[in-house]
Amino acid sequence: MTSARLLLRLMVVTLFGSSILCGRSQCRADESAGSWPFIRGDDLDGQTSETGLLDTWPVPGPPVLWTRELGQGYSSFVAWDDRVATQYQTLAGQFVICLDADTGTTLWQHRYDWPHETAGVYPGPRSTPTYANGRLYFASPSGYVGCLDASDGTPRWSRNPKEEFDGDGTDFGYSCSPTVIDGKVLLPVGGKGASMIALDVDDGSLVWQAGDDAASYTPAYPVTWNGRRCVIGYLRNVLICHDLESGELIWRHFLSTGYDEHSAWPIYSEPYLWISSPFQSGSELLEITGDPERPVRTIWKSRRMSNDIFSSVLVDGSIYGFDLYEAQAKVHRPSRGSFLCQDLMTGEELWSVGDPQRRYVERTIDHDAEPRVGHATVIVADGKLILMNDTGELILARVNPKRYEELARVSILGGEICWTQPTIHRKRLFVRSHSRAVCVYLGDPSELEVSIRDRAITAIDLPQRKYVDLAAMILGIEPEYAFDLPSIEWLRTWFIVSVCGILPGSFVVTMIVRGIVGARMGYDICRWMFWLTSFSAGALGTTFISRWQDDFVFTWPVCIFVAFQAAVAETRSRKQQPDGRKVRLRSVAAALLLVVSCLTYFLLCRRLSLVFEWVFLCGFAAALPFSIVASLCNRDRKWRVAWEAFFTLLAFTGFYWGAAAILLFKS
Repeated sequence: MTSARLLLRLMVVTLFGSSILCGRSQCRADESAGSWPFIRGDDLDGQTSETGLLDTWPVPGPPVLWTRELGQGYSSFVAWDDRVATQYQTLAGQFVICLDADTGTTLWQHRYDWPHETAGVYPGPRSTPTYANGRLYFASPSGYVGCLDASDGTPRWSRNPKEEFDGDGTDFGYSCSPTVIDGKVLLPVGGKGASMIALDVDDGSLVWQAGDDAASYTPAYPVTWNGRRCVIGYLRNVLICHDLESGELIWRHFLSTGYDEHSAWPIYSEPYLWISSPFQSGSELLEITGDPERPVRTIWKSRRMSNDIFSSVLVDGSIYGFDLYEAQAKVHRPSRGSFLCQDLMTGEELWSVGDPQRRYVERTIDHDAEPRVGHATVIVADGKLILMNDTGELILARVNPKRYEELARVSILGGEICWTQPTIHRKRLFVRSHSRAVCVYLGDPSELEVSIRDRAITAIDLPQRKYVDLAAMILGIEPEYAFDLPSIEWLRTWFIVSVCGILPGSFVVTMIVRGIVGARMGYDICRWMFWLTSFSAGALGTTFISRWQDDFVFTWPVCIFVAFQAAVAETRSRKQQPDGRKVRLRSVAAALLLVVSCLTYFLLCRRLSLVFEWVFLCGFAAALPFSIVASLCNRDRKWRVAWEAFFTLLAFTGFYWGAAAILLFKS
């Protein structure tokens, strides 16, 4: 598996939230109960002690106290008193922003960096800030870490441990929310001698550093074992446990070799540690034994409950979470998998909801008896599971290990991919997507102040879009690992389909039409017909040939190649006839076709997570000599069609394999 495999999972990973049951009074973050100071709440377990939430909602949904535009990012909210904070980015940079919890108005914001991967597949910050004792601690995708005064955003200190210690394992963007406990800021870094570090909360100075293992995307996880305060790191290939005070290595448990990544949090119920891995790797229960020879032993392993960017929660011995069927989440469509309940001690599946191999189907009134939950992040409050799935639906279900019991459902951020964990504070639920933030009230509306209640709207009043599964419409067959580079077998197949099917097929169609029309169809018209036919066939080939072959066949490079060929040919014609009005118009049209084709190609590939698309934009240089020769073939009137067809195939060969050489070199 290449590192590409899950960016995403990554990327977002600050969603990571998940569960930890670490003996609540002993492992609580540095904050009072009742707030939500960390991505997983005040007890670091995705649960809150709040009560008084309604068991159902009216058809229009619960009251929406406010909604506002918010820029790119996967950061969740943290909440304290009457404030919430998160991270986001615009073209102007990355920011930590503090909002009024009741109105959503900006109280202050702090710019800390330039935007991260604005045009990338997963742009924006990944981690969630942490509130502790009047301060906010945050981390950026570059590894930059800072501390702000929570009252006004005044900077206290900052540094970049990833750069300082040459951190490894977070190449898709640092995503670990700072864990603040016992006067320390705990951070997985992945450097030599610094796989885990602890900084002083007051000035950011180094308290301790330890370990040599590469990091991953799960934050540092404080637990108590046998009365000893510890911190667990779920790193790329190992689990590590350090003494919280000194950094001394207590044990190191090997997990895998090569590239691996972990975003979901473990769950701890002394002395048991439950872990879940992506890539359909399933889950595992470990026991911390204290035996120097075998400090950690496996109780059971299961192929079920593969957590991706969303972590699970543990309630009364039962684990609730999403089992990802596919190897990675996609930005262009919801993920496939099942929401299920698993027994902690045995690994037995108690119930599951959803067909893991089924594509997304919009829920209607006449839905099946077993509803689709979807890839959902989950938190627990008042005996209820609060789920936010990746299609923007907010779902309320009963905590019930015997069966899935849905209480209510409403679309909050429809038409968008939502990968950010909800936050609950004072019965207010804060959710966000890549463009908007929404505050929903889950208690009895009569409890709200009159001024707040009067300005509230309902979910049905929110501006929402209908979700469209672009992959199903456009790709036909998806590559299982869109972030992996295509194999040499795929590259050969795509090339053969293009040079033996699309290009000669378009030439034959053009010649047949010319034979029917006759002399009225001049040479220039024939060339444009060939280009447009090839362009159309290349655009549609990925969809229909993939379905026909039941494999992913990528023919879009033909589109940008023929647009390039047309631009070169018309530029040459314009030089030969500088005063020809029609020639000038064709030249401009060809140039526009090339620009629009490349831009559309790039944006579509990015939208569909085909991150190798940029390579085929680098093949024009290898095609240029042949394209120029092809454009000169009109001087030999007798054989010009045959010569131009021949050199067009050579130009495409140079274009294609010149680009493929970059892919092969990188692999």
